[in-house]
Amino acid sequence: MIHPIYTELTECRDCYKCVRGCPVKAIQVKDGSAVVVKDRCIYCGHCVDICPSHAKKIRNDLARVRQFLISGRKIYCSLAPSAASEFPEGVDALVLALERLGFTAVSETALGAALVNESIEEYAKEHDGTCSWISTACPTVVQNIKKYHPSLVPALSKVPSPLQCHSAYLRKLYGQDIGVVFVGPCIAKKVEADETPGYPDFALTFEELRTWLKLESLDLSLLAEQIEADPSLVPPFVPCKAGKSTLYPIEGGMIASLSWGSDPFQTKAVAISGSTQVVGTLEGMEKGQRNSDFLELLFCEGGCINGPGCEKGRSSAAKKGCSSRYTRSRITDDAPVFAGDRAFVSTLLEQGYALIEKPGSVAMNPPVSSFVSVHSEAQIERALKSLGKRDKAEELNCGGCGYNSCREMAIAYLDGMAEPEMCVTKMRKEAQSKIDVLLRTIPIGVVIVDDQLRIVDCNNSFLKLFGDIDFSIEGDLLTLVGGLPLERFVPFHEKFKDQFANPRAQQYRLHYQDKFLKVTFFSVEKQHLVGALFEDITTPTVRRETVIKKAEDVIQKSLETVQQIASLLGENAAETEIMLNSLIDAFKVPGNGQSDGFTKEEP
Repeated sequence: MIHPIYTELTECRDCYKCVRGCPVKAIQVKDGSAVVVKDRCIYCGHCVDICPSHAKKIRNDLARVRQFLISGRKIYCSLAPSAASEFPEGVDALVLALERLGFTAVSETALGAALVNESIEEYAKEHDGTCSWISTACPTVVQNIKKYHPSLVPALSKVPSPLQCHSAYLRKLYGQDIGVVFVGPCIAKKVEADETPGYPDFALTFEELRTWLKLESLDLSLLAEQIEADPSLVPPFVPCKAGKSTLYPIEGGMIASLSWGSDPFQTKAVAISGSTQVVGTLEGMEKGQRNSDFLELLFCEGGCINGPGCEKGRSSAAKKGCSSRYTRSRITDDAPVFAGDRAFVSTLLEQGYALIEKPGSVAMNPPVSSFVSVHSEAQIERALKSLGKRDKAEELNCGGCGYNSCREMAIAYLDGMAEPEMCVTKMRKEAQSKIDVLLRTIPIGVVIVDDQLRIVDCNNSFLKLFGDIDFSIEGDLLTLVGGLPLERFVPFHEKFKDQFANPRAQQYRLHYQDKFLKVTFFSVEKQHLVGALFEDITTPTVRRETVIKKAEDVIQKSLETVQQIASLLGENAAETEIMLNSLIDAFKVPGNGQSDGFTKEEP
């Protein structure tokens, strides 16, 4: 089965943005591609949200669900309460659409939340009014604890998540052979379906549901208009509507729906959302900063209303307002709402996860610490040197690789999670070093200037040609030339200005101070940097002049002979002389009295 979050390798662009964004660094970079590591992933979906090339994908279970619906079994939809904030057309229209998609009935996941609340309150009654559990409502938090903070597993709630409890409750009411499909904002719910089959059988995101509605040409706005004209079209929730527990998807909603919610100071429970805050809380607890409060931890900032399977670009304030008003309408409406089930709650407290786990099932979430090696300081130091960090001063901790520090990057490299090429400063230094070696050793003059005609870089050959020096400048001294105006070295600096508007390379033959130079202008950065190569071709040109001089002597003698037979040749002699002289002029070196200048080299 495909991992719930995976990478489309052909679309990955080596930007390492997912590495920077992953709260647990579960991304392995191999051969330049960033891949999600299943055993490390906590399914928060943040990499999917931030990937600029959309290479991170969510497993699409729509085809499997559609096939599931025609299996002949009764299939119930467990609809997340965040649907109220996700679909402005209204929950009634959505329930009608789900029925038309083929579901036997729709039930609210918030019923499972109400059962969880009842279990917590029952447990608190037996323990002096307190319950120091960590909520299991957020599967990403559960995955984080199991994989990265295994010592906190005993602190997790003793009852399954609201979705798992809801699935179990539906099976109790309608039979063990029914199917359950969750629809909500969460990717991690797919993991619950994978690890505890049947609780639920499948999980779809709101994004997948929208795709399904389009495929079936179901317009929620039109359905809402039909319902307004005939309210009886709305199918009822089974077994009934949920009450205060519909507030679960916003931060603090779980606690507000408990009896503790009446305490404005919430002295027995704490609500926290957002990856940074949640991770910090868990790390603090692992270090011994424990307390007796019940912890409602939601990994998505603001709660499930901002889950990775939600529609992007909508205001969190608007979604929170919708969710709050939806719950208010439930508790002020005259219609009956779910009153709980004490017998089922007793079963939950007695059996816990045994209620949904099959006998003999193997744990699916080994802690990361069980397969990650602990590296010695010597190994880390060697890794740092491999990354070009030979001393502390070179550990810039710039974060360009995606890790918070060079040391973390070195450890990831040792773990096989990172590649040296991810280090931006290392690659820049190597590139600069290669450029420096090329510039210093190339036998022709090279200069690069910016749009203000200031020298950005040059080499010794350039300085010897135009700087009136007969010695070599090496190392850091050569960098001192950078920033100086080009006109200090060449009188034809204005020629460089013409090249900024021409992206194509241009070649010229330049006569400069009794030298012949082959000049090649090229664009480094369009409208920003221009470079020039100066090749001294004086020596071969002088040799050519010697040949031309001897040719002149031969031509002169030939002309004397031609003149003797001019009467016979007529005007042909004059034309011959003109052509020969033109040939000589074309190859002549200008004399000292002539001005220097550029001659365009024709291709």
